[in-house]
Amino acid sequence: MSQTRILTGLDIGTTKTAAIIAEIDPGEEIPRLVGLGMVPSEGIRRGVVVDLEKTVRTISKAISDAELMAGVEVEHVIAGMAGDHIRSINSHGVIAVSRSDNEITENDVERVIDAARAVAIPADREIIHVLPQEYIIDEQTGIKVPVGMSGVRLEAEVHIVTAAATAVRNIYRAINRCELEVEALVLESLASSYALLNDEEQELGVAVVDIGGGTADIAVYFDNSIRHTSTVPLGGKNVTNDIAIGLRTPIDQAEEIKVKYGAAIPSLVDADDMISVPGVGTRSTRDISRNVLASIIGPRMEEILTLAHREIKKANYPETLAAGVVLAGGGALMPGTIEMAEQIFDMPVKLGIPHGFDGLTDMANSPIHATGIGLIQYGVRHGEEVARKNPARGWWKKIERWFNEHF
Repeated sequence: MSQTRILTGLDIGTTKTAAIIAEIDPGEEIPRLVGLGMVPSEGIRRGVVVDLEKTVRTISKAISDAELMAGVEVEHVIAGMAGDHIRSINSHGVIAVSRSDNEITENDVERVIDAARAVAIPADREIIHVLPQEYIIDEQTGIKVPVGMSGVRLEAEVHIVTAAATAVRNIYRAINRCELEVEALVLESLASSYALLNDEEQELGVAVVDIGGGTADIAVYFDNSIRHTSTVPLGGKNVTNDIAIGLRTPIDQAEEIKVKYGAAIPSLVDADDMISVPGVGTRSTRDISRNVLASIIGPRMEEILTLAHREIKKANYPETLAAGVVLAGGGALMPGTIEMAEQIFDMPVKLGIPHGFDGLTDMANSPIHATGIGLIQYGVRHGEEVARKNPARGWWKKIERWFNEHF
């Protein structure tokens, strides 16, 4: 008998770690959010674990807060992966169809994807995604679902995403230390796309730029397939550091000033609008114009968006992505970012609001939760792949760990 599924998305970012718990009733496809926990991140830098103990405490707190709100105990998570160590390539695989009547089966699809993923990668890297773009049957291109069709030769174009093996292992280790099991590790820009894009945008061509605390994650879609993924090693933390140095104020005060009074374009703020800036240590507080603050923020935001544009241009897409660019992440919320992005990308730009879920809409309906909700959507869409693990496995894992520690 079918039961309500519980899915948990864990977004481990540079500035914040968010855990989102969702329920999916039998026969339903729209998840209902029932728990959300968000805490400041510690021990993470640009998506990489740099202090295991702090990371474990951060994850535990976010999960505990989400469990308390949802009233359930979490055993498995779908975790996000980001960082400037992420690399991606497009690959091609070819096989001969195995059946004598030339009907293409699921086994043939698995074989051709295995052939496409058989590329030489360094020993210190690990494949985290092999994403089919299209299939080709006897030189007929543009096929999305080849199973059941007839052909002699089957080819596949795939997008392969790799990550530093040590970074992957440390994410697993931190989550396992929290008595949790990883059901799937998902590229964060891919997850954000699940929460932000519709089929029409992916068909026409669109780019997602998720401006987080440590990195800006990019995913480019065209013809209903992902064409390019990359990462810019700059984010909101760099803006905060610039403010702290430029205004000679502590980092935590610089972050607060950025969130409350920041703007990416100086002309959007009144030069006569003054704000108080606390000094470092015992130094006195002083007043500065918001125009000065914007003049510090502007160049860094321009650099982030310019580097993102350069990465988008590396994708194999037509002259213009018809659906433009979708901005997500905390950095997208700063006033003036959309206007600046439209100038740099020379394309329509909109703020990405997560969709396709019920429950907690007031709390989760924000670009900062695009990755967390996208991880849930990934679990829904790839249900068979993600849910094939025994739900009781988490308890067996705990028993096994206890046994190993005591005997």
